[in-house]
Amino acid sequence: MQIRESAEMYLETILVLSKKGDVRSIDIAREMNFSRPSVSVTVHNLEDEHYISITEKGNIILEEKGREIAERIYERHRVLTAVLTNIGVPEDVAENDACKMEHVISEETFNCIKKHVEDCHCL
Repeated sequence: MQIRESAEMYLETILVLSKKGDVRSIDIAREMNFSRPSVSVTVHNLEDEHYISITEKGNIILEEKGREIAERIYERHRVLTAVLTNIGVPEDVAENDACKMEHVISEETFNCIKKHVEDCHCL
């Protein structure tokens, strides 16, 4: 399943925000520091592609395929951030670097990193 990095970032943001409650476009705009019109366009594109749905009240809900992508990206973010901080990278730098890495690292490489971390109980 191929999806653009920006769409992955939106889906991940929706997932993280949904853990705190209802998600609306304004919440995404604030979290990502994007303009409301820009977020509105992307949100409607994600809806058109069936990654999300929007309720009558404007709440954004991840659909199954959107949730799968969001959870995969968020897992990568958490694991990569933990690995980087564990080797001494400052937390803010680790967060930023993990955010970049999570979108480009291959599935094979990520799975090897994850397995290594689990096997050695490094985190």
